[in-house]
Amino acid sequence: MDSAPSNQYEYNSQTDTALWEALCAGDSAALGQLYDRHASLVYGISLNMLGNTQEAEDLTQDIFIKIVESKRYDPTRGSLRTFLAVLTRSRSLDRLRSRQSARRSQQKLESSYAASPNTSLDPATQNVLENEQSETVRTALSQLSVAQRQALQLAYYDGLSQSDIASRLNAPLGTIKARTRRGLLKLRDILTTQAKGVRGENLEGRIDE
Repeated sequence: MDSAPSNQYEYNSQTDTALWEALCAGDSAALGQLYDRHASLVYGISLNMLGNTQEAEDLTQDIFIKIVESKRYDPTRGSLRTFLAVLTRSRSLDRLRSRQSARRSQQKLESSYAASPNTSLDPATQNVLENEQSETVRTALSQLSVAQRQALQLAYYDGLSQSDIASRLNAPLGTIKARTRRGLLKLRDILTTQAKGVRGENLEGRIDE
């Protein structure tokens, strides 16, 4: 009965390289340990760049699936943490480009029906709109409890792992994991509610017109 805690302690004490080698050898439990160590880094970068909790969660899952499927990480060329950070930024940029491409297509469609050629947005206004999602996330973070906000900001802005956050705040790792999880769920609810409110306002505006 004591084998599980012993194995867990063994995994906790292993380096990323050792865990990666174990994962490549078929040890699926090693992936869980790597996920616990680095998921908050991947999520923080994703959320910071994409400004959307659901997309950030999806990308976090995709990143860890990708590294298992491709096994492209080479420990001799740098740390796994650096590799994950670079990969996450690259995949986030891919999603942003896809989003911008869809936005351009929508703008072209809308311009076809525009009453006046002067309805296009000026660069300053466009810049504000592109940064709106990041501002929305900051506003949502301000509505969390101090403890939840502190944990998420350390992951969101500083890219710290949950273990690093626990050390920084001098709190048990289990407490930080629970705090982060509750904060993420509440953050998603806040952003979902805000998005519904914006859609409702836009619909009312069109009806009034």
